[in-house]
Amino acid sequence: MASAQIQRSFSGKAGPGLLLKAALPAIPGVNTIPGIKKTGAAYDELSITREPVVLERDAVAAYAELCGFPIKDTVPLPYPHMLAFPLHMALMSSPEFPSPAMGMVHIENSISGYRPISVGEAVAVTTTVGQPEPHPVGKAYRFLTVATVGGEVVWESTSTYLVRGRRNPDVVWPSDFAEVNPSGPVFPLKTDLGRRYAKVAGDYNPIHLFPLSAKALGFKRQIAHGMWTKARCIAALENRLPDAARVDVAFKKPVFLPSSVAFGSLKHLDGYDFSLHKRGSDTLHLVGRTTAL
Repeated sequence: MASAQIQRSFSGKAGPGLLLKAALPAIPGVNTIPGIKKTGAAYDELSITREPVVLERDAVAAYAELCGFPIKDTVPLPYPHMLAFPLHMALMSSPEFPSPAMGMVHIENSISGYRPISVGEAVAVTTTVGQPEPHPVGKAYRFLTVATVGGEVVWESTSTYLVRGRRNPDVVWPSDFAEVNPSGPVFPLKTDLGRRYAKVAGDYNPIHLFPLSAKALGFKRQIAHGMWTKARCIAALENRLPDAARVDVAFKKPVFLPSSVAFGSLKHLDGYDFSLHKRGSDTLHLVGRTTAL
C-alpha cells in the first residue's frame, strides 16, 4: 500500500471521553472492533485541524492562576497547548496511528511563541505526526502543532512521546540541556494538583488523579502533569522573557503528589537554562532552556 497524508478535522473538546477513546485500542477484545482496531495503514503524516477557538478570559485566568502566571490581557506562553492536547489524543486514537495511547510517555516538549496572543483572539490549530524515530529504549513520535490567528503563525510546539519496546543500543538520543542547581523558589504541590490541572486542561489521565488510579497503572501514587511543571517553570521566568521566545524541556523523573519542588535558573547568552528538582534531593524532574527569537 502506498503511504499517504491522512487529514481530519476536530470539533470536540478535551475530557475523560477523549482519553477513554484513546485508551480503547489497548484493551484486549475491544481493540478488534472496527473503528477502534489499529489498521496498520501506511502513511507519511497524520494531520488534524481544529477550527478557530476564541480564547475566553475565564479559561485563561483559571489556567494562569493554577500555573503561577499573572492574569493579563494576553495568554501565558504555554496556554495554546490546551488547544493542542485534544488533537494529540484524537490522532493517537485514530485507527491509522500504530501505537495505543496508553503507555506513551511525554519525554520532551518545545514551544515557540512568535508574538503575544491576546485574550479574545480566535486561534486555529493543526497538529501533524509522522513516522516514529528510533529511540534507545523503543521509538518516539513527534507531534508538531501550529497555531494561527487569521492565517498568521503565532505559536508552534513539538511534543515528543516515547513508546517503550525493543531496545536500540546503537541509537543515540541527543540532549544538550544544562542541569542547574536549585537557586530560586520552592513550590509546594498539593495532593489535588493533578485533578485541578485536569479540570483546566482536560487531561484526565488516571496517573494524575488519585493514588489508586495511579497504582493501577504502575505508579506508587499520582504524579503531576509534565506540562504543568513546564508551565510553572516558565511562570517563574515570565517577566524575564521577551515577547518572542522558545522554551525547550526534557521531562525526567515524575513528580509524585504531594511534594515540594525547587526551581533553579542560570542566564546564558540568549536566555536561561533552568531545572526543577525534588526539594532537598538531587532527583531531577525537568531540565530546560529558553531562547529569544
